[in-house]
Amino acid sequence: MVRLLAIAGLPLALVLVSACSGSDDNGTSPSAAPAGTLKVITTVAPITSIAENIAGTKAQVTGLIPEGQDSHTFEPPPSAAKVLSDADLIVVNGLKLEEPTLEMAQANKKSGAVILEVGTETITPEQYKYDFSFPESGGKPNPHLWPNPQLTENYAKLVHKQMVKLDPTDASYYDANYAKLKTNLEKLDQQMKAVTQTVPEQNRKLVTYHDSWAYWAPLYGFTVIGAIQPADFAEPSASEVASLIDQIKEEKVPAIFGSEVFPSDILQQIADETGATYVDKLRDDDLPGAPGDELHSYIGLMVENMRIMIPALGGDASAINTVDTKLVFTDGPSPADYPQ
Repeated sequence: MVRLLAIAGLPLALVLVSACSGSDDNGTSPSAAPAGTLKVITTVAPITSIAENIAGTKAQVTGLIPEGQDSHTFEPPPSAAKVLSDADLIVVNGLKLEEPTLEMAQANKKSGAVILEVGTETITPEQYKYDFSFPESGGKPNPHLWPNPQLTENYAKLVHKQMVKLDPTDASYYDANYAKLKTNLEKLDQQMKAVTQTVPEQNRKLVTYHDSWAYWAPLYGFTVIGAIQPADFAEPSASEVASLIDQIKEEKVPAIFGSEVFPSDILQQIADETGATYVDKLRDDDLPGAPGDELHSYIGLMVENMRIMIPALGGDASAINTVDTKLVFTDGPSPADYPQ
């Protein structure tokens, strides 16, 4: 179940996932979790979705960073400290992505609560990737592991392990949800391999607004040519834009990709000067649709990105349509039960 939770100073988009939805015959909303329910706080929407799949109706999952906000610059309001202090499990990406939120969690977590940095526990420093948006000189590696479904599968494994540890009574339920999610993530990886292979080899090059594809590209035989957004999240300099234009022309990049959430006039300028097609619909961590929609999930995010990216680069994305994007637990509400 998804319902909206307002925290002072935060937009209403902060979501709470809990045991069930709707109202009973007495007018009491059963979405209020019973005493003792495991409380899980997450940060970015893809991680929230992974936790939601495993938690199902047995735990509450609250996404702290509203969708559509830049997770790199998000500053939790003071009122978020109370939300974090009630959590049993706090799941962050780590890799220096959500430092203000992590610091607040460390300062306010209750005794026995667990802070899980799924990204930090998924790759080693030797596997860190640095690039235009995340230069090694800045000391912050590219944190966007989740576009790579094999790495996201490890996120799910880590979250599942902690939920079972903290709530052993419902272990078999979490086990079943995790097993279903793992199967769906493996299918996503399989079909991503199928659709990316339809892109002509000379077209397997990415230019994006935000550098979110560093861990995805090598898995599927792509090269990240560049990203528009610099490390300080300001506009790139004229010389940086000129250099990227030259590289796009030299590499004959057929399409460049902007963000659904953060439009960029500079990308349109680059497209005009290079002849590349400009597609402004890719999503980094903003889930498609509304809560309750079949596409409003981590897997839905990646399926939709493939539907956008692959045809623009000359490939056929139809095989991705066989991937199940819905939440895996079967005892949850239907999309019609979600508030709009």
